[in-house]
Amino acid sequence: MSELHKFLFEGLPVRGMLVRLTDGWQEVLQRHRQAGGYPAAVTELLGEMSAAAVLMQGNIKFNGSLILQVFGDGPVKLAVAEVQPDFGFRATAKVTGEVAEGVPLSHLVNVNNQGRCAITLDPKDRLPGQQPYQGVVPLYGDRGERLEHVSEVLEHYMLQSEQLDTKLVLAANDHLAAGLLIQRLPATGEANLSGTAAAQAREDAIGLNEDYNRIAMLAASLKREELLTLDADTILHRLFWQEPIQRFEAATGAVQPHFHCTCSRERVAAMLQGLGTAEIESVLAERGQVEVGCDFCGMQYRFDPVDAAQLFLSQQRQPPGSNQVQ
Repeated sequence: MSELHKFLFEGLPVRGMLVRLTDGWQEVLQRHRQAGGYPAAVTELLGEMSAAAVLMQGNIKFNGSLILQVFGDGPVKLAVAEVQPDFGFRATAKVTGEVAEGVPLSHLVNVNNQGRCAITLDPKDRLPGQQPYQGVVPLYGDRGERLEHVSEVLEHYMLQSEQLDTKLVLAANDHLAAGLLIQRLPATGEANLSGTAAAQAREDAIGLNEDYNRIAMLAASLKREELLTLDADTILHRLFWQEPIQRFEAATGAVQPHFHCTCSRERVAAMLQGLGTAEIESVLAERGQVEVGCDFCGMQYRFDPVDAAQLFLSQQRQPPGSNQVQ
């Protein structure tokens, strides 16, 4: 069963989360195996992205979907992990070339240092004209050095976008996708834990908080094999047994991380309507039906000539100026 654990370091401006994706992650892989599956390096990349996306969604408590993407000019043209507010997640990748085993991120998506990472926040109840928020960062650091791990890219993103020190440890294989997040809390206003102006200035300075730096170093000592084989209680005790931790009840039931795909026949129908009558008629003339497959879950949606005609008939019946949502 997948787990998400949240905790604070009592009296210190530091918080943490630990995620272990088991059944949901295995369902993601099983659905992709039906279409041929992924090389081991791509499986690891998608698993790390899925774990990171769940951690980020849990960190911001956003009422909408969080979409994490990496894209570039390597054999992996695009990799996507998406998480809903209830921690339903899905993931997919587009692979167009040979992928060697054990290669780093640069060999997968950033061959010529042109790769990018995008994080999109799409509100659940968008207002008319409202656009999703998106932040994009390159897959290299401030000095132009290649970032070889998803964790490094996201740490850099959080430092740039939120001005918060963040430590991420990620790992994935065919059975489990897991991640540990440690983050410095802002120490100003109501969130101030220090009590003096001098301490505020010190704790707000990036990279200078001694408590965060100590805890981040402990987190960095966690090895990939430990993250993939040890349970949550063992990991937290092994790393932070000398630190005062306040743990919160782990997410369970409907709000624990789980596989969920948001595709539907209605959404596919709306997409086909957007293509227009001429495009759909061309496909029907060539193939006899329109078939659309979901890249995330493998679901196939088929529209015969009667189905297609009904799509555009419903549009014609729609009153002029209507803003009906498909």
